[in-house]
Amino acid sequence: MQFITTAPHDTESHRSRYTMAPPSSCDVLVVGGGNAGFSAAVSAAESGAKHVVIIDKCPEDWAGGNSYFTAGAMRTVHAGLDDLLPVVNNVDSELAAKTDLDPYTNEDFRADMDRICLGRSDPRLSKILIDESNDAIKWLARNGIRFQLSFNRQSFFVEGRYKFWGGLHLKTQDGGKGLIEDHKQAAQRHGIEVFFSTPATKLHKDPASGAVNAVSIEHNNQISTIKAKAVILAAGGFESNPRMRSQYLGPGWDLAYVRGTPYNTGDLLEMAQRDVSAKQAGHWSGCHCTCWDANAPPDTGDRKVSNEFTKSGYPLGVMINSSGDRFVDEGIDYRNYTYAIFGRAILSQPGGIAFQVWDSRTIPWLRSEEYRDEVVKKIEGGSIEELAENCAKNGLLNKTKFIETLQSFNEASHAYINESPDQKWDPAIKDGMSTQSSSAKLPLPKSNWALPIDKPPFLAVKVTGGVTFTFGGLAVNPESTAVISATTQREVPGLFCVGEMLGGLFYGNYPGGSGLTSGAVFGRRAGAAAAKLVLGSEETRARL
Repeated sequence: MQFITTAPHDTESHRSRYTMAPPSSCDVLVVGGGNAGFSAAVSAAESGAKHVVIIDKCPEDWAGGNSYFTAGAMRTVHAGLDDLLPVVNNVDSELAAKTDLDPYTNEDFRADMDRICLGRSDPRLSKILIDESNDAIKWLARNGIRFQLSFNRQSFFVEGRYKFWGGLHLKTQDGGKGLIEDHKQAAQRHGIEVFFSTPATKLHKDPASGAVNAVSIEHNNQISTIKAKAVILAAGGFESNPRMRSQYLGPGWDLAYVRGTPYNTGDLLEMAQRDVSAKQAGHWSGCHCTCWDANAPPDTGDRKVSNEFTKSGYPLGVMINSSGDRFVDEGIDYRNYTYAIFGRAILSQPGGIAFQVWDSRTIPWLRSEEYRDEVVKKIEGGSIEELAENCAKNGLLNKTKFIETLQSFNEASHAYINESPDQKWDPAIKDGMSTQSSSAKLPLPKSNWALPIDKPPFLAVKVTGGVTFTFGGLAVNPESTAVISATTQREVPGLFCVGEMLGGLFYGNYPGGSGLTSGAVFGRRAGAAAAKLVLGSEETRARL
């Protein structure tokens, strides 16, 4: 096991060294080293906990959990461009002068949460997420997390101006890779020890108080115990566990492609329920499942390609299943509000695959990092018939229906354009360009950005569903993230929960970028609450 730590509680303060074995005790123990875990650890250290330790069952070369595989997008309330400029490093005055970025208010975020999560998000959790999102971003920035405006993912260059859309404007530099690297540097500066290849195996409670006071671990094939005054669970969901996916998400989900780390297997969720009767909360049959390259590895993300296996260009074209039918309204909303559910829709299609299709009008608008030749296998054709033939070599079962579907789509698109000749196609707004006119209506519409797909050359990409994270988790006190007992309905003393393990925030879907923000907001709260518990116990002992 290799990692570097600085430990200010050592006699040689702030000295970099290699630590060969985990300590036998600490103030705050964080189980899981993704965005939420690092946020919690740094917050605990800032709040006065002297000895903070992170353990993670993954080896160091898999550090970061699913956070590593994200694009680093973080949704936050803000007052417009001037509010975000102080925390980003990629905008000079010339670029700012040609950038349109409207404020994203608390009311906007609330409306998105209520709409996208079907009105079922825990109102206390979502209020904290929304109200503290801006301050959490600026807190991360103060701790060295590098932010940028997401020009490549969240804006279109239209008529000489960068127009941002979809309420999601910030990303971390170098995406998830950069986020985790910055978190590791912040942890080092705060003297936080990090131990990889160190899975937790059991939570221990004090028999008198019921407080969680230790965690059994395995390290270098040795079983030992770390005593802790507070424990924060941050080990992700069960998205990489085929058994649990099938059990909770439903039949066939054991075959879903895994978008991120193979180490998020739900161990700690089951452990918490087994050892301390932790209460379940949230949407256990729900998950974030996005459009994913069908030629990606099925059981794990690729740390080099990472998020570039995402295939989010469907609003610019159509998606057709292997039977030759469209099955979603590709333009029903901005991509930020549909990508987490359209992967599920693909998996429900025959063979769990689909084809994204464009023509020469929209191919230039596809994001290069998702559709460049080095990342994706392109299926091309000089005519719709040739495209169908080539798709048939890659899993399309009904070429005739594929051609008919595109012809019907084109007829309906042309009919709308002919009826509304002054309406302008604009990918940066919901432009209303649809397939529904007085003379032609498709049974399944495309509500926005509907251009005919009849101008060669043609391009198709084969996609499937890539599961990102699961929505089911543990019930917590929103104020502190303290875990609730299913037996007593009260807090389990000394135990906190953040990140994907926190249940009750997302249902059915989620507003893009709010997952990482949640990890920061509630990680910060958990760390502060854990440190308060530690300092309180020290004061109590001092009085005795």
